[in-house]
Amino acid sequence: MSSHPLLKVEISQLSIAERIQLAEDLWDSILDRQDEVELDKAQQQELDRRLEQHRQDSSTGSSWEIVKQRLGVSQ
Repeated sequence: MSSHPLLKVEISQLSIAERIQLAEDLWDSILDRQDEVELDKAQQQELDRRLEQHRQDSSTGSSWEIVKQRLGVSQ
């Protein structure tokens, strides 16, 4: 896998925890500019469906903290 020129370390050399952190950091950088992210109609409908499902039964799904614990990732 070739790395992006901005990355100083090959991604494959990172530990799993470091790769997950990199993904989180990348996602956070996208969220900072979420107004620029455009969803198509099907994507918006799916998000709306999932949100409504969660509102009807908030026991569905897991928090990000719980998911990280299950994966064995510490912050």
